[in-house]
Amino acid sequence: MAGSLQTQIAERLTQIRQTLPESVKLIAVTKQVSAEVMRAAYAAGVRDFGESRIQETLDKQAQLADLPNITWHFIGHLQSNKAAKALELFQWIHSVDSLKLAQRLNQIAAAPIAADLSQKPMLCLQVKVLPDPTKYGWTIPELLHDLPALDQCTHLNIVGLMAIPPYGIDPSETLGVFTRTRDLAAQIQQDEPKIKHLKMQELSMGMSDDYRLAVAAGATMIRLGRTLFGDRPEIF
Repeated sequence: MAGSLQTQIAERLTQIRQTLPESVKLIAVTKQVSAEVMRAAYAAGVRDFGESRIQETLDKQAQLADLPNITWHFIGHLQSNKAAKALELFQWIHSVDSLKLAQRLNQIAAAPIAADLSQKPMLCLQVKVLPDPTKYGWTIPELLHDLPALDQCTHLNIVGLMAIPPYGIDPSETLGVFTRTRDLAAQIQQDEPKIKHLKMQELSMGMSDDYRLAVAAGATMIRLGRTLFGDRPEIF
């Protein structure tokens, strides 16, 4: 089974990467994907895995501890009471969705115990450029208002933006979400030297149904689950 899984994932991975610039990082979304399937994906060349639950990640990291060079990405909503554990487990946190959470992460990273961290995780700020009650994150005016306070979070590596379009919108609107996110990142970067600490080199946007639009708009990271692994019944 493992061999056929690896072949299947490798074929999909090849097809996807043929459509991507080399500069775009592919993150395999593995929420509710078994460690066995993740091991097959690793054998096929995947090194970046995206999770959204702390306990599930702990279990998988224990099962995959023999595999070197894995980069773990947190891509779900992060509760403040789990912020410390997230800083320990993940090299990337894509979904920093409020000033309160950013300040909590900064407070933890500044504490003496944070010296145990091998490196400060890379963080993205989650924005929603269209109204969407189902998503967390800043609206554009809210983020622009909070930039000075975010810039004071000097114990964090804030390096870009994350965006998830609302469900059910048409492709032109989806592309608009991605291009407005790209333009927002450029606007923030141009605020130098007023904004000294924040960097906006990364755009985490695009999932299985819309990653091609995201790449066309300038995404540097895409988050793929179904496109890489297929429908869940097919692999379990």
